[in-house]
Amino acid sequence: MLSSAFTPKSFSPLETLTPSLSRRAPHRLRCKPASLTVRSLFTGIVEEMGQIRHLGPTPSGDGIELKISARTVLGGVSLGDSIAVNGTCLTVSQFDLASSQFSVGLSPETLSRTSLSDLGPGSPVNLERALQPVSRMGGHFVQGHVDCTGEIVSVRPEGDSLWVKVRVESADVMRYIVPKGFITVDGASLTVVGVYEEEGCFDFMLVAYTQMKVVIPTKKVGDKVNLEVDILGKYVDKLLKSGAVSSAS
Repeated sequence: MLSSAFTPKSFSPLETLTPSLSRRAPHRLRCKPASLTVRSLFTGIVEEMGQIRHLGPTPSGDGIELKISARTVLGGVSLGDSIAVNGTCLTVSQFDLASSQFSVGLSPETLSRTSLSDLGPGSPVNLERALQPVSRMGGHFVQGHVDCTGEIVSVRPEGDSLWVKVRVESADVMRYIVPKGFITVDGASLTVVGVYEEEGCFDFMLVAYTQMKVVIPTKKVGDKVNLEVDILGKYVDKLLKSGAVSSAS
């Protein structure tokens, strides 16, 4: 049985999160969203669901901090490591193994591009450590660079599986989504089932096992999710536009 629908905690909107940063130059993330430069790589196979402990200004007031409780992803963690939080590549700035918590910094760009500003204390998040050369590649190439957010427009059970339909908030991103192709939703590697161009939507199915391992089933219609399309499609598109390869059969 699915867990009861998660009700997002009330939290300050984005503009109230960053007043002290409005006159400062934006902080750069080690992994900048929507870049074609690969600095860290993930698989989209969620290792665990963590829980938000704090999202707000740092003690110094110079930035925004996200503090998360977790266990699995803290194994072998070091300062500067990359961890994907709901599909967003973020850099560990602090960690405390005794209390099973770690912290990451958030730039204004990340807050505006992703759904992380919708989170609050108690919110569950998907977590995955960056891929290592000896790791098994169970999903697909995921950079942790969120392309845009999407809105859940329908959730429908079928047997013990769950159909989820998402409206993509960027037409430019929508063109990279194809039936049977890969899509990363809140950091989870999933297979697109249907694409509905006129609606700007796509859908996917979650089997019973996956429902227990990711945060998507805890969300409801109207909630936002982070989306990252397959990087291979972007490279092919760039090659075709540059004329480096021909699109002729």
